[in-house]
Amino acid sequence: MDQKILPRNLEPVIEQAMVPQRVVLIFGARRVGKTILLESVLSRMKGKVMLLNGDDEDTIRLLEERSISNYSRLLKGIDILAIDEAQQIPDIGNKLKLIVDTFKTIKVIATGSSSFDLLNKSGEPLVGRAHQFFLTPFSQVELGREENLLETRRSLPDRLIYGAYPDVVKMDSNKERQNYLEQMADAYLLKDILELDGIRNSAKLVSLIRLVAHQVGQEVSYDELGKQTGLSRNTVIRYLDLLSKVYIIYSLSGFSGNMRKEVTKSRKWYFYDNGIRNVLTGNFKPEALRSDMGALWENYMISERIKNSLNQNGLEKFNFWRTYDQQEIDLIETHTDGSLRAYEFKWGKKSPRIPKGFATSYPGASFQVVNPGNYHDFLNL
Repeated sequence: MDQKILPRNLEPVIEQAMVPQRVVLIFGARRVGKTILLESVLSRMKGKVMLLNGDDEDTIRLLEERSISNYSRLLKGIDILAIDEAQQIPDIGNKLKLIVDTFKTIKVIATGSSSFDLLNKSGEPLVGRAHQFFLTPFSQVELGREENLLETRRSLPDRLIYGAYPDVVKMDSNKERQNYLEQMADAYLLKDILELDGIRNSAKLVSLIRLVAHQVGQEVSYDELGKQTGLSRNTVIRYLDLLSKVYIIYSLSGFSGNMRKEVTKSRKWYFYDNGIRNVLTGNFKPEALRSDMGALWENYMISERIKNSLNQNGLEKFNFWRTYDQQEIDLIETHTDGSLRAYEFKWGKKSPRIPKGFATSYPGASFQVVNPGNYHDFLNL
């Protein structure tokens, strides 16, 4: 992959959302490129920009006095206030609220890692005053701008195993990618959770996320996870919620329509990035030596679909579908017009038919089996 910076699909969406009296908040896991995205957006904005960094002690001191007089001096002549790593600034939510409520012409944009949301530093004070966006690792649509279809197909095994974090896709060797992912998982991804107040069983939390990594695409039993980790059911649920708030994993619930036999209370857990899933299972074996390609394929396809929706600020809903008599579909998309699209993901050549119960109950829904031969259409490449 070329070393030049690839544009992100969120950029025009964010630029459109940047208006006075609103704060644009960009969340995302560490190392997904939030700072580069911020700089790219600012490079195209008109007006005088003040760019601050929450990791800098001078920035913290500048914003420390939460008063109109202080911010009037600081922001004189400024059209755009941008704060990177804003979660590091104490009471940042109330400070941004005062700024957007007082200075009617200034546009404000801020980035933050997971703790920005987790610790409620920007939450309640900015209700009704913020546009929130979530930046993920690269989507294949974004990477496809620099690849032709043949290159995309050839890169598929690497994407399934090593994922699409910005630094990873720029690396030339799989050994480099593996080393990077291992170091990043230790240094960054779990750091946000393990440093939070109230997390006393860090080793058990790591065991939990590793168990989930081995159960991608399966309905998880919180009771069983608790038994295997020595955690209570409620603690398992709490930890999984925290892991989702640091943008490592997400869940799909069962689709609830009009069938009594539909399973609706279970959840399946997935990873936003296949490389992170594989580093947690300790498995970077090539495709031919793996027994979990079906799970990797399902995780990759669903995550790519969700990335594309997030990058367009979409409103689709995503679920899986299963009945108590074991009819099932991997992904159900509900669109804003009420239409349903059902997808089954198969790494091999199997092409199952639509389950009879689903076809009968939802005759207007579309159904497609997605495999390596047709996935480019599914992802709109």
